[in-house]
Amino acid sequence: MQKTFRLLIKKEYAAAIIEDLAKLDAIEILPDIPQYQIDEIRSRKKHYKLHPEELVSWEDAQKLIKT
Repeated sequence: MQKTFRLLIKKEYAAAIIEDLAKLDAIEILPDIPQYQIDEIRSRKKHYKLHPEELVSWEDAQKLIKT
């Protein structure tokens, strides 16, 4: 299983580190998440805080996917 890490890098080192990692094909640059998707996630979070009875457990979700 491949692990993903989030790092905080000081600005003065970031560009050089990213460039070196890119040369080694050791990183994947991810695109920005569009604002409409961020808004949708926030909206869903608010909805489910108000209606927790509508949530589905991970186990039940897996069962639904498999059927």
